[in-house]
Amino acid sequence: MKTFAPLFGAIALLASPATAKSDSPPSPERREPVVILVSIDGFRADYLDRGITPNLSTLAASGISAAMRPSFPSKTFPNHWALVTGKVPDRNGIVANGFEDPAHPGEKFTMASDEPYWWDEAEPIWVTAEKAGIHTATMFWPGSNVAWGGTLVKQPWKTVSGGIRPRDWQQFNGAVSPMQRVDAVLDWLRRPASNRPKFVTLYFDQVDTAGHRHGPDDAQTNAAITDVDGDIGKLVAGLRELGQPANLIVVADHGMAAVSSDRVIALDTVADPSLYKLGEAGPFAALTPTEGDDEKLAVALVRPHEHMQCWRKQDIPARLHYGRNPRIAPFFCLAEPGWQIAATSPDKASNGGSHGYDNAAPEMAALFVANGPAFAPRGKLGSFDNVDVAPLLRDLLHLPPATDGDGSDAPFRGALRSPTKR
Repeated sequence: MKTFAPLFGAIALLASPATAKSDSPPSPERREPVVILVSIDGFRADYLDRGITPNLSTLAASGISAAMRPSFPSKTFPNHWALVTGKVPDRNGIVANGFEDPAHPGEKFTMASDEPYWWDEAEPIWVTAEKAGIHTATMFWPGSNVAWGGTLVKQPWKTVSGGIRPRDWQQFNGAVSPMQRVDAVLDWLRRPASNRPKFVTLYFDQVDTAGHRHGPDDAQTNAAITDVDGDIGKLVAGLRELGQPANLIVVADHGMAAVSSDRVIALDTVADPSLYKLGEAGPFAALTPTEGDDEKLAVALVRPHEHMQCWRKQDIPARLHYGRNPRIAPFFCLAEPGWQIAATSPDKASNGGSHGYDNAAPEMAALFVANGPAFAPRGKLGSFDNVDVAPLLRDLLHLPPATDGDGSDAPFRGALRSPTKR
């Protein structure tokens, strides 16, 4: 696969000097750098060490990279929202991929939910930017299709009044190929300066899909890693052809651990199913006791178990920063990496991959690579929390620091060139 030159050196093109000839071509446009945030779902940090990612590896070597800690729980939607809000899931409101809210009885959040009230506990970076007059565009980022801050009206049909979205956004559609996604971003950047976005997001899901189906160490997962690296190369080449300087930040939401049907904890062997309602399950399980059965469920769950720990929500270890939000179920169980929690024992053999485990587990570490005119080539950084990405984005977009976030731009200060560095 062709390896592309470093992004900040390859596309920061200068206009040619003017000449006295009247028939000389006009000088090319001096484009200001844009900020592009790319998510490769499920790209474990050490995938970068496999020798199959020439484009990402080149960007990392001539920019900065790190094994980034996801927020807990290490699931897709909570972490995509943490990356763009700078708040952990306990504070950003997206506490899992599926959950209920006591304020909205009878309803359940799913990865298709676009009602503003699910998302309004934390403001995403594109809303902050749009409020400041910065043109934003999002290609499939979770939550970017939501009219943030709007009011849902369900009668006589579901409508949303008001709210803020990116100026350009696309509803997720898995049938849209990775190359079509890249082309859409490049098309946005071909616009004249007056209508060109200054902040763009891009999302790829093929590595996560392969990791779930085949496991993190399978040849088909490696093929997906190689393919997405090629998509990154096409993005970089397209930016170069446009003469568009870009500060490119490539992240993942979480890593991936190998799982097997031989490593399953069946909840019905731990507690009588009549005692609880099971929410999301897998690497962790969220349980709500049936009425009057709180103490019975506590006796069954809050005791030593092989390969699993369970707590009342208020007793979840403080280092996980999880358990204060009312959307978190009253009881929470967490499996060891590689184990899964299920309602019953599996009825057929299977292998694959999963995530949602302790965010300190090495298997959950996520990709971070940044390259562009704002970044000095500092190489590999120490690990940091993914809520630090939002403060970095604020620096790059010249937005003021958040006053109530959970992250900091401190991990990047030694790598940011002036005047971006504050």
